[in-house]
Amino acid sequence: MTDGIPADAHDRLLARLGELEDQQALRTLMLRAWRALDLKDWDAWISCWSEDAVFEFEPWGTLRGREAVLERVREAETGYPAMQHHILNMYFEVTGDRARGYGYMWFLAVQHAERPDDHFAMGGPYLWGYRRGADGWRLTEQRLGVSWTRGQDESMVPQR
Repeated sequence: MTDGIPADAHDRLLARLGELEDQQALRTLMLRAWRALDLKDWDAWISCWSEDAVFEFEPWGTLRGREAVLERVREAETGYPAMQHHILNMYFEVTGDRARGYGYMWFLAVQHAERPDDHFAMGGPYLWGYRRGADGWRLTEQRLGVSWTRGQDESMVPQR
């Protein structure tokens, strides 16, 4: 102990700072990714995912690999004139170069530009996995459940 400061205070402070920096980096990754998704900036969105990504969404099942994830999401969401993916109550647990994230989705989609009040909405829980590499954090996994819906998502209705 030096002048009333524990000898390990510096190390503990650096550890806490590192944890806060990791959590902020994960939060920034998520906000950047979901903003890109709403803007249909597919390249920016998919760059937030690892090559070996696993994407599980109840209505679609499990998708494996970044290209499969991109193809299915782009197919499902390109037709919306406007959409907003709200990610709420994000919480992260970091362990070294891996992390888990938890949150909730509130998704709104305008299906016809001339009728923005006639929109589809849904919400549910998110579970994310992350891995840190040389170029920073990337999503490795997403599991998304559907707890509620409002309206009918016309993109999921079979065409006759």
